[in-house]
Amino acid sequence: MPSSSESPTGAGGTGSTVRDDLTIDGVAMVQLLGPQDRLLRTVEQRYPSVRVLVRGNEVSLEGPADDVRRARDLVDELVTMVRSGHELGPAEVATTGEILDSGKGHPAELFGATILTNKGKSIRAKTLGQKDYVDAIDDNTIVFGIGPAGTGKTYLAMAKAVQALQRREVSRIILTRPAVEAGERLGFLPGTLTDKIDPYLRPLYDALGEMMDPEIVPKLLAAGTIEVAPLAYMRGRTLNDAFVVLDEAQNTTPEQMKMFLTRLGFGSKMVVTGDITQVDLPTGSSGLQLVTRVLGEIDDIHFARLTSDDVVRHTLVAKIVDAYTKFDAEKLARLHAKEAQ
Repeated sequence: MPSSSESPTGAGGTGSTVRDDLTIDGVAMVQLLGPQDRLLRTVEQRYPSVRVLVRGNEVSLEGPADDVRRARDLVDELVTMVRSGHELGPAEVATTGEILDSGKGHPAELFGATILTNKGKSIRAKTLGQKDYVDAIDDNTIVFGIGPAGTGKTYLAMAKAVQALQRREVSRIILTRPAVEAGERLGFLPGTLTDKIDPYLRPLYDALGEMMDPEIVPKLLAAGTIEVAPLAYMRGRTLNDAFVVLDEAQNTTPEQMKMFLTRLGFGSKMVVTGDITQVDLPTGSSGLQLVTRVLGEIDDIHFARLTSDDVVRHTLVAKIVDAYTKFDAEKLARLHAKEAQ
């Protein structure tokens, strides 16, 4: 752990001003600072009453005693995390501070397990919600990951699929999405049927390219070890010994959802991901919305609900998600009030 010294600079008591000095080794210090010292600036933003000063390999924290103590705990935890290979950004710093303040444990331990490592980049859960989601995938045959954009529900599901393939827990990966138009119609897109469908599946190909050697992916696709296909291609099949991921499930009809779930075969695992606030179906109800009511009490089926607290994209994404959630709730309340009149 970093060495430190603490000296009071004001009167005693919890409200006194103190300074805590930490000495951090060079490599950890560079990672802790981040570009333009933005990570330590995030610490300062979380505890506005604490002044963060950096001199060489020394970090000084000055402010009210209680806040300095919490800021020190956060810096210590961040140092432990960077030493164990965690990649930190402002979102991770904020999440780590929230977990420490809540007393739910130490993030370095909670998020210690790496799912995949590719090109020096580690893929792992970065929030408590994500960790619960990943653990649920390990413990259940069918898992539904429901949450807003940026919560990592599809990315983590695919990482677990690749991990299962590498461990030979399954013999193939099947990735699928419903080809539902979001402002465009398939008939107006150029090319063959494959060309028309490809834009809907492109995000899955892109994620695969980040998780595996790009030279291996085409070979696995050609051999059928990895299959990326529209949901309609699943009809009539039994999927044995496979890790199956259904993405954008909010755009399935109830009939399509039932069809997909009943494809489950022996030795297989299914993960269904979607955001029930982003339904692009022109008419009718979403299969994802219905399935939470139909299958909610069945053992070995788990519903993981991610929130804006689990968003790991730009910090603005979480604020955008919260703003739209509030807007939708107010809109629904007005609609119910109008119907009640």
